Amino acid sequence: MTDIASAQSRIPVPDKPTLDGLERKWRAVWDERGTYTFDRTAPRSRVFSIDTPPPTVSGSLHVGHVFSFTHADAIARYQRMTGREVFYPMGWDDNGLPTERRVQNHYGVQCDPSLPYDPDFTPPETPPSRPLHVSRRNFVELCQRLTAIDEQAFEELWRQLGLSVDWSLQYSTINDVSRAVSQRAFLRNLARGEAYLADAPTLWDVSFHTAVAQAELEDRERQGAYYRLVFGLPGGGDVRIETTRPELLPACVALVAHPDDERYRHLFGTVATTPVFGVEVPIRAHPLAQPDKGSGIAMICTFGDLTDVIWWRELDLPTRPVMGRDGRLLPQPPAGFSAAAAAAYAELAGKTAFSAKEKAAELLRAAGALDGEPRPTTQQVKFYERGDKPLEIVTTRQWYIRNGGRDAALRSALLDRGREMTWSPGFMRNRYENWVEGLAGDWIISRQRFFGVPFPVWYPLDAAGEPDHSSPITPDEAALPIDPSSDTPPGYDESQRGRPGGFTGDPDVMDTWATSSLTPEIAGGWGRDDDLFARVFPMDLRPQAHEIIRTWLFATVLRAHQEFDSLPFRTTLISGWILDPDRKKMSKSKGNTVTPAGLLAEQGSDAVRYWAVSARPGTDTAFDTGQMKVGRRLAIKILNATKFVLRFGVSADPGAGDVTEPLDRAMLTELAAVVADATRHFEGYDYARALERTEQFFWTFCDDYLELVKERAYGPVSAPATRSAHAALALALRALLRLFAPMLPFVTEEAWSWWQEGSVHRAAWPSTNEFAEALDPALPGGLLTLAGAVLGLVRKAKSEARQSMRSEVAHLTLRGPEADLISFDLVGPDVLAAGVIREVTTEAVGDPLGAEVRLA
Repeated sequence: MTDIASAQSRIPVPDKPTLDGLERKWRAVWDERGTYTFDRTAPRSRVFSIDTPPPTVSGSLHVGHVFSFTHADAIARYQRMTGREVFYPMGWDDNGLPTERRVQNHYGVQCDPSLPYDPDFTPPETPPSRPLHVSRRNFVELCQRLTAIDEQAFEELWRQLGLSVDWSLQYSTINDVSRAVSQRAFLRNLARGEAYLADAPTLWDVSFHTAVAQAELEDRERQGAYYRLVFGLPGGGDVRIETTRPELLPACVALVAHPDDERYRHLFGTVATTPVFGVEVPIRAHPLAQPDKGSGIAMICTFGDLTDVIWWRELDLPTRPVMGRDGRLLPQPPAGFSAAAAAAYAELAGKTAFSAKEKAAELLRAAGALDGEPRPTTQQVKFYERGDKPLEIVTTRQWYIRNGGRDAALRSALLDRGREMTWSPGFMRNRYENWVEGLAGDWIISRQRFFGVPFPVWYPLDAAGEPDHSSPITPDEAALPIDPSSDTPPGYDESQRGRPGGFTGDPDVMDTWATSSLTPEIAGGWGRDDDLFARVFPMDLRPQAHEIIRTWLFATVLRAHQEFDSLPFRTTLISGWILDPDRKKMSKSKGNTVTPAGLLAEQGSDAVRYWAVSARPGTDTAFDTGQMKVGRRLAIKILNATKFVLRFGVSADPGAGDVTEPLDRAMLTELAAVVADATRHFEGYDYARALERTEQFFWTFCDDYLELVKERAYGPVSAPATRSAHAALALALRALLRLFAPMLPFVTEEAWSWWQEGSVHRAAWPSTNEFAEALDPALPGGLLTLAGAVLGLVRKAKSEARQSMRSEVAHLTLRGPEADLISFDLVGPDVLAAGVIREVTTEAVGDPLGAEVRLA
């Protein structure tokens, strides 16, 4: 056995243990020793791989990141201590609209793809009043420059928090590796017919000038108004419809009512004439029409909302687009308008939706086709989640990936994938299933942006210089990554770019989720390190927040299903939201977030981690510095309790066979139950219950057991009772430090280093077998609790008498159930010693336990 004196000669126990400086001290040691380095020679059966969320590098991390990443780290640390080699990479999501916006604001630039590259361009030190226009390549370089700075700041904060990441496994979603993986996956989707190019109605953000996917939508309340429009009927008469968007009247292609609506059944199959523009439109029936909404009959415009798209598609209607990509009505009227209709349309052309609405109302009013004045209403309007203007629906050419939105068989297969997966907590699977069942179309993956993964596609140009989008040219996978704006397709040279008979590159980039959906493949080395990929894929764990089940989780499942016919990960651990004191979700947009750097410095990393892991998976949690203070007190108590135990010179490798005293055995029996419970909770990904169970026992250990055993522990080392106390103390301390280690890594490493070899984070997770020789099944249960309760009664009497806890008790009369009094005989000597009690008598009575204390 190793004597504590030799360990103390290396790292002495401080006179005044403190939490200050532990993060800086142990971060350096962990880096130097490679404590968290992944052993890539480990067989798959010993590997635990984590598909770590890559945070968006477009500003600062907030306390919500700290919250959820701490949960995953606790699981990683536990798995490492059970003997698994933990594959725990860190990624940075540095492509996407947030990065572009941040670069525009930070440097005061605007991307203009028509400009040539300037190799000598240097951004101004302070952003100019008017943005500088730069080439796409210059803009991308600025994006890379700023994200590199942001990533360094992020890494520093994660290290301060104590994430046990292997920092040699970093990746970003825009580097060459990620671009190659994204492009390879896309080309395979394309070859299998899962990716396709189509002209279709597209949700469009008029501020960012890009398409938006269904998963990126957000409903927001807006004040609007209902306008009652009068449509003419052949032979006289009219029909009246209510709409909130009269500016789309020139885009009207039909009227629609419910097939069972008696008011309009006689009109189905006939036509009506649009007011102001005089265009005949058919009157059709469709079950999505709502008889109790407005007048019960609606106009179908191309396109006002997603229901218009459904009606247009299912009723096989024509298209009359009027809304441009800039959010203004197109300069030319739809085809087929009469001269009078075109003249009326000219009054709307070029106006924003808001201005066109006002003008349309004027025209309707002048034509006598506005029935009454507009009625105010509150409506739910769709926005891009990062946008500040309502989305429009315009017809554009975009890339799509089939996702089950129009394929019942694929939808069913993806639902089955969700049921194969382990969900923690289990009810989160409902959110996944609701999303899959509610898909209304395929996944649009192209974006009209500059900083992203380009589509690895070119198009041949015909004799007139027009691209043939039906015959895309693709590269060999070995050539990836490529950029079609600067690389040339096979069989062509640069001189043929943009010329008749030559080629042109696809101008778009992939949606950020099209890359992030491949994080298991990117981090795991798919296509570049097949040996590593075989050891880590499918991943064992995907930790993430619940609001991106519909985006990140679903898309990752889809891509793995398509490419590998498997799940991308076996288990998903879902975190809740952080709420402010008013129980509102913390978010940057609301301005109620807390930046974690100052918080970690003020409270200490272990204290912040304690607050985070006190929340169960999937549970929304209030931001609470009071809870962090509790965690800080716990961490300090761990140091002080360790110092107290070590003063007895306990062994670093105690033997359970030395434990002979009933109190010691009772304490270890309870601890064995704690170890079993904490292990079960961790195996179920419930780190919060594991912490709760461990902490409850720890305070009993400190408040009761240490006081009860103290006198005996000071006895002669040769005495069996003393040896029993020392062995029990050492066994308990060694187990407790390991039980706390996944949640409080810094303080446990510090305390461990005072008497143990190596890192507590590479030590074996405690097992009930460690205490087997010390356990006595014949002992009555609750001995430690009973002893603590009696000692508490004595302390209370001394406190009420305003006497020192070391003052003597001349006589203690203990009254209670006979079974308790018989049990008390087993621990009586320790209670008498701790309470400084000269003599005791017992009286068997009913509940509750009581005592009469006569002080000396």
